[in-house]
Amino acid sequence: MTTTTRPSRTSSRRAVLARLDVRLTPYVFISPFFVLFFLVGLFPILYTAWVSLHEWDLIRGQGEFVGLANFQFVLGTDSFYKALRNTFSIFLLSSVPQVIAAIFIAYILDANLRAKTFWRMGVLVPFIVAPVAVSMIFAKIFADQSGLVNNLLMGMDLPAIGWHSDALASHFAIATMVNFRWTGYNALIFLAAMQAIPREIYEAAIIDGTGRMRRFWHVTVPMLRPTIIFVVITSTIGGLQIFDEPRMFDTAGSGGASRQWMTMTMYLYELGWGPQVSFGRASAVAWLLFMIIIGIGILNYLITKRIATAGGPAKTER
Repeated sequence: MTTTTRPSRTSSRRAVLARLDVRLTPYVFISPFFVLFFLVGLFPILYTAWVSLHEWDLIRGQGEFVGLANFQFVLGTDSFYKALRNTFSIFLLSSVPQVIAAIFIAYILDANLRAKTFWRMGVLVPFIVAPVAVSMIFAKIFADQSGLVNNLLMGMDLPAIGWHSDALASHFAIATMVNFRWTGYNALIFLAAMQAIPREIYEAAIIDGTGRMRRFWHVTVPMLRPTIIFVVITSTIGGLQIFDEPRMFDTAGSGGASRQWMTMTMYLYELGWGPQVSFGRASAVAWLLFMIIIGIGILNYLITKRIATAGGPAKTER
């Protein structure tokens, strides 16, 4: 009896281990991502929410529980709404032209050019430059008194622009820095998506007598819709978290005399490391910004998905 039961028990254990191996092995392979996401992503978000509900000092640490008082304070200040307005203004002035320009640059790079590698590496050079260096250079270009742009305008008998005094002008100057740095990066993403489009589709369009522009609008752009959705969402996340460019736009780094280009992240920095040194209020701003980014990201996804569905190729009857 013992000799017959041992092989059966061994085979049953092997069968159980084999089933567990099939079921658990994929989760083991992907577990490092979730562990890292919990450590550097989810845990900081949850801990920031905990800090936002307390009085929290840089030296003394956690204070008494205040509930939503930090959120009420932040939402009751004019600086929050001014920072929110500036953030959305800079975001729209940078992200929309950036995506459009990146698509056209990628289309040009996808053409039969000489020295393709040189031009493709060239559009990535601005992304490699440090944001602080880019901000300092453009701060001199858009200087009010001796800036390059104002000198050109006055040379053409046009009035100089107050890049640091006018709110819209400062937003345009900061958006120019962002576009300079990120347009080439997004162009390479679109270029990779364009090269993945089957060439048979273009050949069929050429045989049908379709011109270059019609091929671009009716073949290339529709095939890029998933990539456009990805770039729009990532640009939204990065655009609403902008900090380096407006921070370095002047020597003070405070967002202007009347805070005309102070963004949400600058306001967060001011609350956390400024005169108030209130980590609780800074964490409240961080969570409000997080919820805004989530809401705008979902809205962008729904809009772009609806456009992609509505603009899909029409079915032909056989």
